[in-house]
Amino acid sequence: MWLAAAAPSLARRLLFLGPPPPPLLLLLSRSSRRRRRLHSLGLAAMPEKRPFERLPADVSPINYSLCLKPDLLDFTFEGKLEAAAQVRQATNQIVMNCADIDIITASYAPEGDEEIHATGFNYQNEDEKVTLSFPSTLQTGTGTLKIDFVGELNDKMKGFYRSKYTTPSGEVRYAAVTQFEATDARRAFPCWDEPAIKATFDISLVVPKDRVALSNMNVIDRKPYPDDENLVEVKFARTPVMSTYLVAFVVGEYDFVETRSKDGVCVRVYTPVGKAEQGKFALEVAAKTLPFYKDYFNVPYPLPKIDLIAIADFAAGAMENWGLVTYRETALLIDPKNSCSSSRQWVALVVGHELAHQWFGNLVTMEWWTHLWLNEGFASWIEYLCVDHCFPEYDIWTQFVSADYTRAQELDALDNSHPIEVSVGHPSEVDEIFDAISYSKGASVIRMLHDYIGDKDFKKGMNMYLTKFQQKNAATEDLWESLENASGKPIAAVMNTWTKQMGFPLIYVEAEQVEDDRLLRLSQKKFCASGSYVGEDCPQWMVPITISTSEDPNQAKLKILMDKPEMNVVLKNVKPDQWVKLNLGTVGFYRTQYSSAMLESLLPGIRDLSLPPVDRLGLQNDLFSLARAGIISTVEVLKVMEAFVNEPNYTVWSDLSCNLGILSTLLSHTDFYEEIQEFVKDVFSPIGERLGWDPKPGEGHLDALLRGLVLGKLGKAGHKATLEEARRRFKDHVEGKQILSADLRSPVYLTVLKHGDGTTLDIMLKLHKQADMQEEKNRIERVLGATPLPDLIQKVLTFALSEEVRPQDTVSVIGGVAGGSKHGRKAAWKFIKDNWEELYNRYQGGFLISRLIKLSVEGFAVDKMAGEVKAFFESHPAPSAERTIQQCCENILLNAAWLKRDAESIHQYLLQRKASPPTV
Repeated sequence: MWLAAAAPSLARRLLFLGPPPPPLLLLLSRSSRRRRRLHSLGLAAMPEKRPFERLPADVSPINYSLCLKPDLLDFTFEGKLEAAAQVRQATNQIVMNCADIDIITASYAPEGDEEIHATGFNYQNEDEKVTLSFPSTLQTGTGTLKIDFVGELNDKMKGFYRSKYTTPSGEVRYAAVTQFEATDARRAFPCWDEPAIKATFDISLVVPKDRVALSNMNVIDRKPYPDDENLVEVKFARTPVMSTYLVAFVVGEYDFVETRSKDGVCVRVYTPVGKAEQGKFALEVAAKTLPFYKDYFNVPYPLPKIDLIAIADFAAGAMENWGLVTYRETALLIDPKNSCSSSRQWVALVVGHELAHQWFGNLVTMEWWTHLWLNEGFASWIEYLCVDHCFPEYDIWTQFVSADYTRAQELDALDNSHPIEVSVGHPSEVDEIFDAISYSKGASVIRMLHDYIGDKDFKKGMNMYLTKFQQKNAATEDLWESLENASGKPIAAVMNTWTKQMGFPLIYVEAEQVEDDRLLRLSQKKFCASGSYVGEDCPQWMVPITISTSEDPNQAKLKILMDKPEMNVVLKNVKPDQWVKLNLGTVGFYRTQYSSAMLESLLPGIRDLSLPPVDRLGLQNDLFSLARAGIISTVEVLKVMEAFVNEPNYTVWSDLSCNLGILSTLLSHTDFYEEIQEFVKDVFSPIGERLGWDPKPGEGHLDALLRGLVLGKLGKAGHKATLEEARRRFKDHVEGKQILSADLRSPVYLTVLKHGDGTTLDIMLKLHKQADMQEEKNRIERVLGATPLPDLIQKVLTFALSEEVRPQDTVSVIGGVAGGSKHGRKAAWKFIKDNWEELYNRYQGGFLISRLIKLSVEGFAVDKMAGEVKAFFESHPAPSAERTIQQCCENILLNAAWLKRDAESIHQYLLQRKASPPTV
């Protein structure tokens, strides 16, 4: 499953580096003071887990024969289940998962014997289980379990649910669609809804004859339904052995485009009616991707077809149902004229992610949700490998560092992070681990592991793993064993330090020239967002470390495995004037703090670009996080940021922009917010002038992304020339004289709204209403929060809950308000409190509620707000967001500490710059 980003580039936060660390006593007292504050707020420990038992193993399914008849007008469905089951241990009851379903009749017929009718259905709603009681004992052996039941096509975007769409003629209709991961197949039919309880499925759907009906497998029969001439019964081929969470069915109105992959697999992309053209880009990506994975894993795709379908109302970004992958419209549809470059890239990544799951997750499935990280972390890594293969011009691995690696480090530096592997019990705990640790840290440590093993042995190990466990279930240890056998390296020992304990190390390094060699002294300690680790037993990691020098910045001079707290390393033949850098390619999942002299020698490599882009990015990001943690001064980092004046790389600018955005949000709590905007304009205006507004001959994908980023940053900061040009182009766009290119729309919309009035907002809302593409609607929704005036902010918040905004997109509208201004932040938080019941019911405790909370409160920087947030959620519990709430409160306290510590020195530095502007 792909979790949709709240904004085009995923928000990053923490951050930096510099002179030797401050005196240990100071750090100890600072960190321990902050931890005492966390404890006094009750933020340091997660609540106790709810008791939970997995389903008993005495009865299990072999095959589900399932027929469903959805009513698209009354939003109900009827179901008939005939399950071939194995009674392993004599029993007089069958326990299954069941939620929001009413069972009408149930019976069990042992093979060759008479049917036994169930005499009672005991629903355990809290545990989402039902116990079927029988009047006599069911003996060991096989038999058939029959259940007739009814359910509701809900509007919660989970289980078997309804999705609203508008026909080309303007009529509102509903499709019936599914989203079962993690634990919602039980809302569509009674089942053994655990990933390790696999079976085959024979699915039939009774649907209106003018509707498209799809499921995991190909259609094998379509015939009139005897009771109603307007209906047809569509039967699908039997599936391979698979888990319930990967079952899917869709009933609605769709067009499609199709092709065959070079391996002969039928690939289709289903789109809203009249938009088949918009499926062609995803079709091209999917047709290239299937053979890539087949070759990489050396295992063929096991089904005869794969469908990719755009669903109007969809909570996640996409879901990897075997053979029928469901997507948000914005994650699948590309309009050649109206889609921007970042949308094309996003579609490519999401298609790559979901198709990787067809092998890694679907063919071999995690034994239990504890191993979810392996599913998602692996797919989040290999999607980049796949996109790099299909679109080398995207420079996608540099983007990985900004989008995933730094995002994971930001979260993982918190006291309220969690290990990659989390022991999961009750289903309500599963949603909590669909987060940046499972996805982005998971992907980052797999990238580090791949680099440590080497591609050849990694591929060999993957093939061994997939071949051994196909159509079965596996745990993390099983993958380590296969990779260890393939590589001969101590994979389990190394990786357990990364998956079973939370956090990651800060490597402190200092150097000494000894004749012709360079002696490096390395030490590792857990990196904490609040400063140095304080505690009795500091965790240790086995860290694969690469070291490069200015002699060849793109090649590791030395690779070592740091398996102890301190280590000395000798680099042979390094001249005194050569720089030395750790973590070539920013692949190792750690932060680096250099001695003053080492850092000083690296900085010219930023200015003259001799450091590779991904290393320039990593250096800046490490420095920023060290400053936020109080290990170095933020002013030191601002000085380093000014060295990026010649930077040409989009991703480096993207990360820089993100960190400056975090600093701007922090300083919005001060009376010198305008000064930091001046700094932003000074840093970004040279690259803005170089790029201009219009594409030049020979430019590509990354130039388009960079132009949008830079103009948006300058426009938001109030850069005069940018603002004037944005207003001119916006006017021409609205009047139809000169339509804005898709890549310029976000920055222009943002700029005119940020410095606009009620008329500007009304025009934007009108454009939103007229937009035919969901991508354009989302583009507008994400920037509406930039509007500066209190009454307009209120209007945007009201709009967020209106019928005009799809339920899954409300979150990004409210989040945009919270991130737009200091007033917006307060207004968004009040709006959430005032409308909590409606919002909570809408998202039913899924991961969207966590995202809403995070986007809305994390920008606060006053201690008492942490207490207010905590108190609100104590009286308005959101179980699946408990960890997110803890993390948000911790971040508020960190922001407050950062502000107290550095605000004055930042202010002085900015004033000093104004008095004597730097020459660049």
